[in-house]
Amino acid sequence: MRVIKFGGTSVQDAPRIRTVLDIAVSAARSPGGAVLVSSALAGTTNSLLHIADLGRAQQRDAATAEIAALRERHLDEAAGLLGHDSPQLPELQQHIESLISQIRSLLEGILLLRECSARTRDAIVSCGELLSTTIIAAAAASLEIPSEWIDARELLCTDDNFGEASVDFPASNQRIQARIQPRMDYLYITQGFIAANERRVTTTLGRGGSDYSAAIIAAALGAEALEIWTDVDGIMTTDPRIVSSARRVPAMSYAEAAELAYFGAKVVHPSTVQPAIGVGIPIYVRNTHNPHNPGTVISNERHRRGLRAIAAKKEITVVTTQSSRMLHAYGFMQQLFGIFARNRVAVDLVATSEVSVSVTLDPGVAEDSFPSALEELKELGEVTVERSMAIICLVGHDLWKDAVFIARVFTVMQDIPVRLISLGSSDINLSLVVPEEYRETAVVRLHQAFFPEQDHG
Repeated sequence: MRVIKFGGTSVQDAPRIRTVLDIAVSAARSPGGAVLVSSALAGTTNSLLHIADLGRAQQRDAATAEIAALRERHLDEAAGLLGHDSPQLPELQQHIESLISQIRSLLEGILLLRECSARTRDAIVSCGELLSTTIIAAAAASLEIPSEWIDARELLCTDDNFGEASVDFPASNQRIQARIQPRMDYLYITQGFIAANERRVTTTLGRGGSDYSAAIIAAALGAEALEIWTDVDGIMTTDPRIVSSARRVPAMSYAEAAELAYFGAKVVHPSTVQPAIGVGIPIYVRNTHNPHNPGTVISNERHRRGLRAIAAKKEITVVTTQSSRMLHAYGFMQQLFGIFARNRVAVDLVATSEVSVSVTLDPGVAEDSFPSALEELKELGEVTVERSMAIICLVGHDLWKDAVFIARVFTVMQDIPVRLISLGSSDINLSLVVPEEYRETAVVRLHQAFFPEQDHG
């Protein structure tokens, strides 16, 4: 069995959904058939969140207009996909109208209470995936593809942390295995991103959670492969928006993909890799608009030594604590990281000297959680906060063993101010922190040095 996941840009309109179904039919021919996991149509989740925000702001007319536009879009795509004369169209239109009515009812509740709880927000945004998969399932049926629509809330069980729920893996695995039976030439269609708690109340897994949903389903079923279909030809050597000559990486390890995802690569959600690692399922990242391209395969196979790709993460904050109390002292680091833990501030990179510790914080963390931590840190020593920084992450196997590689990196970066260096405890990550204004320059130079254009192809 294969699990195939499609993002919003892959299902944003009728022509692209036809392409998705062509891919799905091919995947279903594998032993055990296939499970199609879909996101909402591109832009729908943002639209639904906007409706919730408008309701909370008591802007009834604007929210109602947004719902009307959402309704018209989905009805238009349904008619374009099935055909205006299709005998299946009226039933599909009824399903769409029912979901739109649910959104209207939720809006009325928000207007009445003058607030939108995380639970209500999850109920609203879940309608995006329910709408898209209802349309996809109807299209599959109209093409006489043996298929079945499944509500993901019957498959994935979570806690009550609405907006970013944690999955109960034993319960979810049991439900998935009971509900989905391998069948040759058969297609199951379900939603990414959405789930339910033990009381069957709708929850969501957070933005990017559709990849996670697909990986959980793949792991539970022991799938032969997980395919993530997106709008690029796989994982690239760097962001093609920064370097136009960036090329596809044919293969990489789970660890390399996880590092790239964490430090800025947008193709694979970091959590996606985790459920697949445990059961050794290869992940294929492929392009819906170029389905004959083989994409990138991510597996537990360790590949040749050397640099695989370059990622960049912007809007980083560097916090440095300097204190002579560190010198030959026990417990200082424990105190420092205890402060971050108590204030729920996640730390990325760490660099230490005899009398100072520098750490990097993710975008947004400093604004939401850092002020109270900062006051505690000042009790340990002098604290410096540097904003508008960026992490440049070079990923590949055995990087720290290659002195020539490291020397080349610093030759390329010689006139760029490097604020912090982290040569990871693993052998696959060399990270450099630079001012944000040097981020793109650093990426371009490093890519030119290690992936020269004449080697392309």
